[in-house]
Amino acid sequence: MIDLYYIEDDPNIASVVKEYLGQKGFKVTVCATHTQARQALQAHVPTFVLLDWNMPDGRGDSLCQWIRSKWKELPVIFLTVRGDSTDIVAGFQSGADDYVVKPFELEVLYSRILALLRRTGNVAEQYLACDGIMVDLNCHTVSCRSEEILLSAVEYQLLLYLLQNKGKTVTREKILERVWDDNGNYVNDNTLTVTMKRLRDKLGQPKCLKTVRSVGYRMEDTI
Repeated sequence: MIDLYYIEDDPNIASVVKEYLGQKGFKVTVCATHTQARQALQAHVPTFVLLDWNMPDGRGDSLCQWIRSKWKELPVIFLTVRGDSTDIVAGFQSGADDYVVKPFELEVLYSRILALLRRTGNVAEQYLACDGIMVDLNCHTVSCRSEEILLSAVEYQLLLYLLQNKGKTVTREKILERVWDDNGNYVNDNTLTVTMKRLRDKLGQPKCLKTVRSVGYRMEDTI
């Protein structure tokens, strides 16, 4: 399923677009403000972003620049009433991949989304996230609230394994087996406890990283 964020403060337009794309198999999340959009993006990277220019708490071009600074390959289309040539140029200069002017035909918007996805693929598969913690699988980097966090190799592997199983409780035994034994490093149970403490400290004691007493650990979204 294509996971799409639609950043639009007009509930009527948002509802029409969401219903139409939903019928096409898209999962559409509407964000009515930049604040909501930033929080949503930091928690989870979608397949695609539709972005209006005029928002109650900021301009679309500034949000597009912020998106592009974090996720260079994430497809973004402006969907806005601002159709002046200077606005269109500014939209592309801010990092947009396409620009659609209101009023628009839903079929045309759908076709342009598909055309862009054919070129970009599903960029979201590059990222794993939980609340504000994000791993870029291509670059092997970790960020927390958009700030890059430096982890050791074993801390990275531990976080990666937890994110790959987000929403599931993973036992201490399974973690030891997958993170350490797969690399030929046989350690005792205390090693996991110490590594987990260091990881939590570096990530600022995140609420989304939970201890399941006498069993193991689980990562799940809390926002």
